[in-house]
Amino acid sequence: MAITFSDVHTEQGLKSVEDHLVGKTYISGDQLSVDDVKVYAAVVEKPSETFPNASKWYDCVASHLAKSFPGKAVGVSIGGSAASAPAQAEAPAADDDDDDMDLFGDETEEEKKAAEEREAAKKDTKKPKESGKSSVLMEVKPWDDETDMKKLEACVRAVEMPGLLWGASKLVPVGYGIKKLTIMLTIVDDLVSPDNLIEDYLTSEPNNEYIQSVDIVAFNKI
Repeated sequence: MAITFSDVHTEQGLKSVEDHLVGKTYISGDQLSVDDVKVYAAVVEKPSETFPNASKWYDCVASHLAKSFPGKAVGVSIGGSAASAPAQAEAPAADDDDDDMDLFGDETEEEKKAAEEREAAKKDTKKPKESGKSSVLMEVKPWDDETDMKKLEACVRAVEMPGLLWGASKLVPVGYGIKKLTIMLTIVDDLVSPDNLIEDYLTSEPNNEYIQSVDIVAFNKI
């Protein structure tokens, strides 16, 4: 049920506010609402100590408003007859659902934007992050000049695992008739470890029949 106050610029009007605030902190309950702002706007000045409840309520609302409007106030007075004040206060009462007057119950545009950014950040953290990739150049060395380099390369390319892609290769002379295999590969960083690839696959049985050692010549993030 709507609460009605009349002529709050007069002592009689202030008395109705005083009586209403007995046992209450705010006009419509325990929290500041648009009702408090409307009545506050209609009261011309702080009620005297004759109205202790209204005076305390007035100070409380003024304190909240000061926090919402941190700019330095120099103080103003409104000219004209005091009788016009109720008419001005009653104008917003035509729409009790007007949320624009609720300075404390609704979020500001900045708060809404910040909340949206936090929600967006939460969604981003839930999305699986795409793992990085790297390009690697390896040198694969045989045991001697009698090693079949075609079989050596076949052993290398036979190694398959998720996140591993073999690329171009060529044979490079080392000396004394020995050649080494240089080969490019692309790896998904979270899936393939070059060190494990060398130790657990390329230089272990049965590939170590052809492969003596493997060195990483170049390693670049893609």
